[in-house]
Amino acid sequence: MKRETQNILLLLLGGALIKIAVNGDYLRYVKPAQQPWIIIGGAVMVVLGAVAIVRDLLAARADGHAHPAAGGPDTPDALEVADDGHAHPAAAGPDSPAAADDGHGHAHSARPAWLLLVPVLAVFLVAPPALGADSVIRTEARVPASAAAANAASFPPLPAGDPVPLAVNEFVSRAGWDAAGTLNGRTVSLTGFVVHTDGSTLLARLVISCCAADAFPVTVRLRGGEADHLASDAWIRVTGQVVPGTATRANSYTPDFTPASLATVPAPKDPYEY
Repeated sequence: MKRETQNILLLLLGGALIKIAVNGDYLRYVKPAQQPWIIIGGAVMVVLGAVAIVRDLLAARADGHAHPAAGGPDTPDALEVADDGHAHPAAAGPDSPAAADDGHGHAHSARPAWLLLVPVLAVFLVAPPALGADSVIRTEARVPASAAAANAASFPPLPAGDPVPLAVNEFVSRAGWDAAGTLNGRTVSLTGFVVHTDGSTLLARLVISCCAADAFPVTVRLRGGEADHLASDAWIRVTGQVVPGTATRANSYTPDFTPASLATVPAPKDPYEY
């Protein structure tokens, strides 16, 4: 890859990182705590790329002043004197067409290197969606390991008043591990996206520890059929109650939920739980 291509790629990649960090698209890939590091990394790339481009331009200008334009094919500048005393045409420069030949009649092109711009431009022009229903179907749901530790000391009581807004992660953890049954008889509010699988309709969220690469789903089975007509990945908010004893190891800790109300909502800016 030519040096110029490397510099442009570095500049564009740094700009892409800064863009997604500023507009919030980075939340589709990593936790909010990573934003400062993305901005710093992008800024360093932009500075390095800009410095390299300016340095190359100055070097090319200085080289142009030091070497006047070569003469025609019959001038002394265009000839080399070999050891045999005869004049021969001067060797081609590194950027001439002849320099692209490998000595076997095969010319090499730098065009494939520019294909590396495609993923960078994709970040600028098309924001990839966050993980959704397809990831839930392909990955077994589970309760975070922290739930087991919390179970050892029991879960704290829920706040007074109904409905209680809960993260799906916390709701599933309590339903599967809380021996005190703090969810029983309480009306809670959950927000997640719809997943249709094996004849059931689930409300799901994806939990990440660091980035989307380590995401795993937590799911709740919706009873009543109110969400059956909704498209997969549609975001909803439901209020209702857990069906006690339905979150077991056999069903990957997916509790049944009886909705009292259901409404579609816009997708949140931050689609993951932590």
